Amino acid sequence: MTVTGTDTKNPRSSVRARLVGVLLVLLSLIPAVGSWLVFSAWLPSDVERYQEYRAAQPCPDRSTATAAEEDCLLTVPFTVERTRNEPGRRSGSYTATLDGAPVWSGTVSFGDPDPVLERLAPGDRITGTLWRGEVMTVGKGELRQNTADAPRDEPQMTYAIGTFLGLLAALGLGFGAVRIARPRGHEPFTWRPLGKTLLIVMTAACAGVGLPAVWIGVPSWIVPAVVVPIVAVTAWQLHRHLRPTAAGAHSPSPAEQA
Repeated sequence: MTVTGTDTKNPRSSVRARLVGVLLVLLSLIPAVGSWLVFSAWLPSDVERYQEYRAAQPCPDRSTATAAEEDCLLTVPFTVERTRNEPGRRSGSYTATLDGAPVWSGTVSFGDPDPVLERLAPGDRITGTLWRGEVMTVGKGELRQNTADAPRDEPQMTYAIGTFLGLLAALGLGFGAVRIARPRGHEPFTWRPLGKTLLIVMTAACAGVGLPAVWIGVPSWIVPAVVVPIVAVTAWQLHRHLRPTAAGAHSPSPAEQA
């Protein structure tokens, strides 16, 4: 006579496993929709905005207060009221408060202090370029610096975010489907070690490929073309390594057989 395992004696465990599987499948829809929105809405919008900004022409002679909201480029003189140059902070590290009344006054943010922000002091007179009501660049003398609002031709990180969300959706869908189909034998498709390891690899691969792609300026399609194979090969190797261990764990021991 063969003694069955604990899962067979307790059918509730199968029900719980299937419920968890259904939950994982449903939750995977969230990053799936997010990935779709990144590639169908966010990315095209950024590309279109950058192209429109590049095509914008200087504003003709007209009321500067009206031109500040137009698609043309308006050059405005500003007075620096104060600056904030604090590296290491998470937000608001690099800002300048500018007075350009009556056209535009407020605070602009920068990604780094170089080359203009670090040279500014209260009372300095500088110039700024406005487009659609936002300051795109500031200049002092011959130096120019883009603000955080300026459109950039850097879709690589957007591709990385969309790829990560897509892989996350695939991970949840795959783990959920296995639990639904095999509630009593879904190992090694569990959070530890397979799920956790794959999540770490996905995050590291998307960041590790996306950021250098921005710095080097390689085509954005290279990001998913490199990241997806890395994650796929890692998943395959982990599955090969963990499957025998999971199978051994579910095999009845000699003491359980009679």
